[in-house]
Amino acid sequence: MLVADLMQLKAARVPTVRMTENVEMAATLLNRERIGAVVVKDACGSEGDTVVGIFSERDVVRAVAERGVAALKAPVADLMSRNMISCQMDDSVDHVRALMDTHRVRHLPVLQDHQLVGVLSIRDVLAYDVRKAAESSAQPSPDRVNAEPLRLQA
Repeated sequence: MLVADLMQLKAARVPTVRMTENVEMAATLLNRERIGAVVVKDACGSEGDTVVGIFSERDVVRAVAERGVAALKAPVADLMSRNMISCQMDDSVDHVRALMDTHRVRHLPVLQDHQLVGVLSIRDVLAYDVRKAAESSAQPSPDRVNAEPLRLQA
């Protein structure tokens, strides 16, 4: 299965935040949307749709632990991850799983022709794995289809 297949199962709307917004606003967005990370876009008028990073719940916790409540007024740009790992629509789910594991991330922006089309989370990958496992356990294996019935001895 490809990323494009998983993206068809998700809502089309992708919440984002501008890099100039403060941490409090971004945390409010994360809470309201019930998501763990949000893609950060630049603030320039002509280039306002350029993805520049990702901001997660972990960033909020780390900032408050290090700076206290004052961190909530800091711009997202100060705390976001700029070294963003992303995937493409034609990547396999196995590749996405490997990226998440290797880079220890739980959210991957999905880009197509350098444009943001969505975000995949570890939850999306896990849901796919569960569906796949359920489908394979529901189908009898070839060995069991032609097997002799088990006879119990009295």
